[in-house]
Amino acid sequence: ETVAVLLAAPFVGSFLGVVIDRLPAGRPVLVARSRCDACGTRLGARDLVPVASWLWQRGRCAYCRAELSAFYPIIELAALAVALSAASVLSGWLLLVSCALGWTLLTLAAIDQRHFLLPDVLTLPLIPAGLAVAWAIDPALLVPHAVGAIAGFVAFALIAILYRRLRRREGLGLGDAKLLAGAGAWLGWQALPGLVVVAALCALAVALARTLPGDGLSAATQVAFGSYLALAFWLVWLLGPPILA
Repeated sequence: ETVAVLLAAPFVGSFLGVVIDRLPAGRPVLVARSRCDACGTRLGARDLVPVASWLWQRGRCAYCRAELSAFYPIIELAALAVALSAASVLSGWLLLVSCALGWTLLTLAAIDQRHFLLPDVLTLPLIPAGLAVAWAIDPALLVPHAVGAIAGFVAFALIAILYRRLRRREGLGLGDAKLLAGAGAWLGWQALPGLVVVAALCALAVALARTLPGDGLSAATQVAFGSYLALAFWLVWLLGPPILA
């Protein structure tokens, strides 16, 4: 099953690329055929082999030779990295559900980076899924994980409301609260403080790295915090929460 998951991962990544590209724009995900953005030619099977087609065509459309974005091969490789990291820690049914979790978090992170958006259709199912997995592992986990889901949403929702009232602008979206609720459902309430710290440190590190010398960070600097929540969620799921003194 590990080999099957690894072989399937790039193809899953190709589908995730479609979701990331179309879902925020409200375009159909499952029914519309893939086409070249430049010439509109419908793409065939040979044009859609993960990573290989892009490399074989040297990053250009096979029909009009327009340059193709590296977005799809990057997402395909990222989906493979998710499967590899999960397979290095887990096996059996937990490997399968972990890959599903990781691929969902990858999709959320990419959409948030592009659009500052965490779609409900991806965040909300994480809550019942996490509770179901917790119950399957040990029914005694259901209560602390349900508490984690509630606590995660309430904590970030309160912060979002208070920030909006104090600063008269959006600072933290409810999508982040729903994602943290999903994290609480999968990880339990005890993991949430460490998860938020990891996410904040990752966000700060990336924001500092992207800042041009002399510009500095300001209160107006936009950060797609949901992306870093998704990353921290994945790391804590695989490695366990950091112990905070």
